[in-house]
Amino acid sequence: MKQNFFAIVNPAAGGGRSAKLAGPALAGLREKGLKIDVLASTGPGHAVELAREAYQQGYRRFIAVGGDGTAHEILNGVYERARGQERIALGFLPLGTGNSFLRDFTKDGARAALEALIEGRKRAVDLIRLRHAKGEIYSFNLLSLGFTADVGSLTNRYFKPFGYLGYLLGVLVRVIQLRRRAFRLRCDQDQDWDESRCLFLSFNNSKFTGGTMLIAPQADPTDGLIEFVRWGPIGRIALLRMLPKLYDGTHMEHPLASRRAVRHIEFGAKVTEAVLIDGEIAALECVALDVIPAAVDIYI
Repeated sequence: MKQNFFAIVNPAAGGGRSAKLAGPALAGLREKGLKIDVLASTGPGHAVELAREAYQQGYRRFIAVGGDGTAHEILNGVYERARGQERIALGFLPLGTGNSFLRDFTKDGARAALEALIEGRKRAVDLIRLRHAKGEIYSFNLLSLGFTADVGSLTNRYFKPFGYLGYLLGVLVRVIQLRRRAFRLRCDQDQDWDESRCLFLSFNNSKFTGGTMLIAPQADPTDGLIEFVRWGPIGRIALLRMLPKLYDGTHMEHPLASRRAVRHIEFGAKVTEAVLIDGEIAALECVALDVIPAAVDIYI
């Protein structure tokens, strides 16, 4: 097993901010005694390949230099191969746009992440495993279906160059096109399928998404549970009034909001849907979700 860290830089993260700041940040870690080997990704999915190759070469400690999407790709490149064998440890240089996951642990994510790497301070966190028709995907933040995924899909397709303004444009367009539909599922020991219409479903390992949206106030990435948040079929005007409350968690006080802490979710409809996974969008036919307790070590 190699003792060096393997850092993967996403130069496009943070609107190009990562490309400018990654070099000085990594140099600072080296000055503190960390041994780091570095490669840059060149596009979506490339970090998965780089992480997989690095694991095969003996690396077990990784640094995601970018946003949550970079960390997501690294974990999906290595976790399945490492499972049941040597533990994987992941650190962050949060130079991306969202960087939601670290907010569960600290308000000063960048500083705390650097200190944790220098001090070797880490803790075990859970992962969520999605089984779909063509394989498996691992999530450390959240998976979501419905309105949230619809917004993400539209924003990535048309508005992503505009940053946060692009996201707001995506929200407004999807409010106008509002779809409230059912996703057939059941949780844990439920006998009956839930086929009620909803605005969105969110399956959370951590509290935050989209940078500062407190989508799942009761989520805990170390409790061995999936925080399942559901929003019922709310109307357009009520939805617009509710959206600001996503940033302080008070959206959960609305009568159409509900939550459960679960370990397993089974999906009953063989339909391909847009799925929001750790800030990225994928078109998938979902089969089941499970939590994997204390799956990986995170430097934080």
